[in-house]
Amino acid sequence: IGKYERNESMPGSSVLIALADALDVSVDYLVGDQEMVLEAVEFRKKRITSKREEAQVEAKVLHFLEHYLMVEELLHLSSIEWNNPREISYPVHDVSEADRAARSLRNHWGLGSDPVPNLVELLEEQGIKVLAIELSNIDGLTANVRRAGKDSVPVIVVNSKEWGERQRFTLAHELGHLVMDVKAKVDEEKAAHRFAGAFLMPAEALWTEIGKHRKAIGWGELFELKKLFGASVQAITYRCKDLGIFSQTTFQRLFNEFERLGWRRPPYEEPLARKEGEKPKRFKRLTFRAVAERAISEAKAAELLAISVQELNRRMEDPSAYEEEASV
Repeated sequence: IGKYERNESMPGSSVLIALADALDVSVDYLVGDQEMVLEAVEFRKKRITSKREEAQVEAKVLHFLEHYLMVEELLHLSSIEWNNPREISYPVHDVSEADRAARSLRNHWGLGSDPVPNLVELLEEQGIKVLAIELSNIDGLTANVRRAGKDSVPVIVVNSKEWGERQRFTLAHELGHLVMDVKAKVDEEKAAHRFAGAFLMPAEALWTEIGKHRKAIGWGELFELKKLFGASVQAITYRCKDLGIFSQTTFQRLFNEFERLGWRRPPYEEPLARKEGEKPKRFKRLTFRAVAERAISEAKAAELLAISVQELNRRMEDPSAYEEEASV
């Protein structure tokens, strides 16, 4: 493989088919002339993964980005510029400073302290490509896609099999990895967790809802907060502990109850969990636009959206195609 990467040798058709099968991508993708490289890849793993698993995920990400950027170029759209807060710099010398980083980013993006209704749409608006795919042993990853002669593109990938609140937390966690400058001797994963909690549940918003100090809280209140912030009851409890709203005793009592109820074990699902996460939609919108403007053929659009040409035409021409989707 090293010789292929260095252009010292060319693989035959049988080798190409075997490589495509191993990476779970098409042969067309392998023989394409894309000039993109994934850099600064960071996996958020549930368990130890093999190099093959990681390579499969990376290949899928590059395949997706190749299509995404191609559609943007065909529509003569420059990729939404990444609203990069690193230009301001969010240094983190201690895990608790992740709160300040989250608050600064919210201010930079003009979010105030209100809950974020749709995190995927927000990230796409800010120039981050978001991909939701089925992953076995990985919750998510962040990376930058470098293109020859062009700016790099940040991408966040989440596991589409996870329930909705967990996906939102993973998105916020990976966003933390993208924007924080975590200094040596600081646990980067703990800092990203702290950032995620602070970004999804700003201190001011939580204080307004439940006060600054609580000795007790009921299930009804916790589940209403879950719906408000789009975060799990466990993440809310942890955030309240970080802010000093809950004492260590109250926090531990609640987590003992979570353990008893089985929420601390896979699949970590709680009542009222969103069965599906927020879906990235910008690529689909752009593909439909490209067909309408005749920038790509119907066959190519169907291939990009992984549907039949017949289904593409139905979605383009028949409003009733969306009645079932709206009722779900």
